Amino acid sequence: MLSNVVFFLLSIFLLWFGADWIVESASKIARKYKVSDLVIGLTIVAFGTSAPEFLVTATAAFKGLSDISLSNVVGSNIFNLGFILGLMALIKPLPTNRSLVMRDTPLLLATTAMILGLAYFDMLDRAAGVTLLAILGGYIGYLLIHSKRAASAMAGIVPESDEDDGTDLNAKDWLKLLAGFIGIALGGEFMVDSASDIARHFGVSNWVIGMTIVAAGTSLPELVTCLAASLKGRNEMLLGNLIGSDFFNFAGVLGLTCLLRPLEVSPEALPGLTILVGMVALVLFFIRTGWKVSRLEGAILVCLSLGRWWFDFTS
Repeated sequence: MLSNVVFFLLSIFLLWFGADWIVESASKIARKYKVSDLVIGLTIVAFGTSAPEFLVTATAAFKGLSDISLSNVVGSNIFNLGFILGLMALIKPLPTNRSLVMRDTPLLLATTAMILGLAYFDMLDRAAGVTLLAILGGYIGYLLIHSKRAASAMAGIVPESDEDDGTDLNAKDWLKLLAGFIGIALGGEFMVDSASDIARHFGVSNWVIGMTIVAAGTSLPELVTCLAASLKGRNEMLLGNLIGSDFFNFAGVLGLTCLLRPLEVSPEALPGLTILVGMVALVLFFIRTGWKVSRLEGAILVCLSLGRWWFDFTS
């Protein structure tokens, strides 16, 4: 049991620093092409911070642990939109913009509702994976094509100092990117094995462990990135990272996992997915009211996230 706890803590360390290295090097590359903070947050940073979810989800799927695969994605998305977004708003109210309200969050809501429907009919198969990846590809293509328009709409062009960072790429940046991927690969392997053993030891289901402990562990990169963005006053990158990470988790992580190995849907999955649809709708409402997420709204999101954890463990 002690060795499982040690490996679980080691997996968190590897996932945390691996994702941090990916985000740092990938963002530096993106700034070279003068991409806006919002688009960087929705794409490069979101992809980097979602890498742990992909490694854990894919590893669990190939080990036949479908409950951990799906619950990790669902739990991570709830943790991102509940605890992390709520905590950031408690620290400092978060201004939003029209792109998040009219484009990005509604797309996340529609994708989440679609996955709930697929899960209800136990259809998370390769066809679902292809569909989700196609949605992801179309979304990324749209963002890249309209990146300049998005930058103008948010009125937040990347500072010149950041542009200079992007022009000085060297071998160290590429090595850091490679080391980040190696770190999250090892971290994902350690986390799945240790979490499933811990669940069996305490008689807790794989679904609950995936929805709570594993989800929180793989969401640490989002938490660290958002804290850094908040301290630097980059609220659009912060919000873009959370919305983008949740979308990547479903369209990218779950889509590619289903394509590689179709998932069996546990009955325990449907309540969690239903809660997530409601939470995305609530976040959409919050970011539209007053065009910001207030401290009160942040407190509500944190309480909902912690309440869901309590319900999972006590039930």
